[in-house]
Amino acid sequence: MSAPVVLIAEQLSPATIAALGPDFEVVHVDGTDRDALRSALATANAVLVRSATLIDAEALSWAPQLQVIARAGVGLDNVDIKAATQAGVMVVNAPTSNIISAAELTVAHILGLARHLPRAHSSLSAGLWKRSSFTGTELYEKTIGIVGLGRIGALVAERLRGFGVELIAFDPYVTAVRAQQLGVELVSLDELVKRVDFLTIHMPRTPETLGMIGAEQMRAMKPTAYVVNVARGGLIDEAALAQALTDGEIAGAALDVFMQEPPADASLTGLPNVNVTPHLGASTAEAQEKAGVSVAKSVRLALAGDLVPDAVNVAGGVIDEYVRPGLPLTEKLGQVFAGLAAGPIASLDIEVHGELGERNVEALRLAALKGVFSKVVSDPVSYVNAPLIAEQRGVEVRFSKDTVSESYRNVITLRGSLTDGTTVSVSGTLTGPKQVEKIVEVNGYEVELAIPAHLLVFSYTDRPGIVAAYGGILGEAGVNIAGLQIARDQKKGTALSVLAVDAPVDEALIGALSEAIGADRLCTIDVDAQ
Repeated sequence: MSAPVVLIAEQLSPATIAALGPDFEVVHVDGTDRDALRSALATANAVLVRSATLIDAEALSWAPQLQVIARAGVGLDNVDIKAATQAGVMVVNAPTSNIISAAELTVAHILGLARHLPRAHSSLSAGLWKRSSFTGTELYEKTIGIVGLGRIGALVAERLRGFGVELIAFDPYVTAVRAQQLGVELVSLDELVKRVDFLTIHMPRTPETLGMIGAEQMRAMKPTAYVVNVARGGLIDEAALAQALTDGEIAGAALDVFMQEPPADASLTGLPNVNVTPHLGASTAEAQEKAGVSVAKSVRLALAGDLVPDAVNVAGGVIDEYVRPGLPLTEKLGQVFAGLAAGPIASLDIEVHGELGERNVEALRLAALKGVFSKVVSDPVSYVNAPLIAEQRGVEVRFSKDTVSESYRNVITLRGSLTDGTTVSVSGTLTGPKQVEKIVEVNGYEVELAIPAHLLVFSYTDRPGIVAAYGGILGEAGVNIAGLQIARDQKKGTALSVLAVDAPVDEALIGALSEAIGADRLCTIDVDAQ
């Protein structure tokens, strides 16, 4: 039997090749040469790329034996994940390879702003000697605000502590215990922007976080304050930032990422009080080597048929075929759980009931954790790092299984306690020949609703006219209700409505709905397809 063929489509470190080991036939090709790539993919079982090689639907059609695409880095813009999934090809990347490099670049940008390093360099390079024009500021005893205290945010905090700064942070999903371990004071976003001398943001880019540092936040900042973004383009509203910098509302900014890369114009990059770099967060020799070694190990696992922790489109690995359909269901339940949670999670119970209890269902625990934390941290979350994220955030995780399920063949439940003492729960199952993913319980109320892309959940005092009220408001806003379930604890007691809607619901509409029906709590949840 011939050895599996691993195609190296771009320049990778010798350590990457060494990590593959001797069990494969390694073939090199210039992935930017489409004709050469087509020929090489014809016999490839795996392909390793960086950012220059495009693996799209056309390239996949050339690769009948391909089992895994490995991107030696974090981003996957050059890989068509949907087409790969449809072709049954696993896609893996290296989600934690750049965290130290990104944290260090953040600190470098903060220091560069504090001491005007780029402008001073340009001035002296031009033959000028203007020491007085570049008087800077010490970091010592300054207040640095970190928006998002995930893996990178925590590394930034650890590195800045040595400068003798005051560290404050906004992250609604971090416990006070975890913040205390990092030497950070948790505050609201409103308080943070008022107090900071330097603000650095480390959040995922979602509809909720897009532009979260905008005109209102910058108007509240000191005129001597600076903002830094080495995370995702668009977290800071670029138009508002340009205006704030021009008007002197803040002193300066440092940006490594942009909504459009490269930027379409110089509205930000051309300002004298902005330091910019061309998305260099992962651009270190160490990060590149870590990425290569990481995906080489994933390729070994994938071609051996083992569980691949960093697979982004399939669970992978040796998983019971009866268990496998429960993985995307459980991950979605985790996302719903995170949406229901109104604060930091203290504990999480993952329960498997029914026939699944007779099988090895450890992968369901990982899927639940991945779903929960993918919605609350800025860093990439995988099956391998989700338990570590839970541990770092002080979340006590318990996992149990049994063979008892009264209403359905199998039920998966996520039940948790928040740090304020409130409890949250959601349960789901797969029903019918098509294995439809359904929510069957929310916070103790029995419902049955296919899991949609957009979900509204709210509780209120049971009384006539409520459905008409929220139906009318959503209808006027052009939001269609695709499915609806109502449950109550008793007549004229507390009722719970769970709505599947066809479009996201914005904050203004949430406020209008909440006021109209007197909702005790109303949350909107966007569920990513797995």
